[in-house]
Amino acid sequence: MPYVRTVLGLLSGLAACGAVAFLGYCVYFDRKQRGDPAFKLRLREKRRAQQQKAEGRGAQLWDPAKNEKLQLFLQEVRMGELWLSRGEHRMEVEHLSNALLVCGQPQELLKVFKHTLPPKTHN
Repeated sequence: MPYVRTVLGLLSGLAACGAVAFLGYCVYFDRKQRGDPAFKLRLREKRRAQQQKAEGRGAQLWDPAKNEKLQLFLQEVRMGELWLSRGEHRMEVEHLSNALLVCGQPQELLKVFKHTLPPKTHN
């Protein structure tokens, strides 16, 4: 039994030394990397590129000033809603049809119209 305890004691000591050595290397590498001016420069450039990429995607999709089709689509929908509120169904259909023609996903727009427009009424 004393032999097993000795071996276990040595193994646990070696494991503890290994863990301390590994943590020491991690601290050394971290300080070396953070102190390197080139590392800081690369990190800043990487963050700037990610930020510009994110800003570019958002502006490209939702900036009405840059997207004339989106402006025209929204204008036609607004005009269709206006004529609907006035009871002028012929003009309403004309403008909503124009919005449908401009829309990039007409099937999705038709589903939205089906759920948002009032049901057909018989006069």
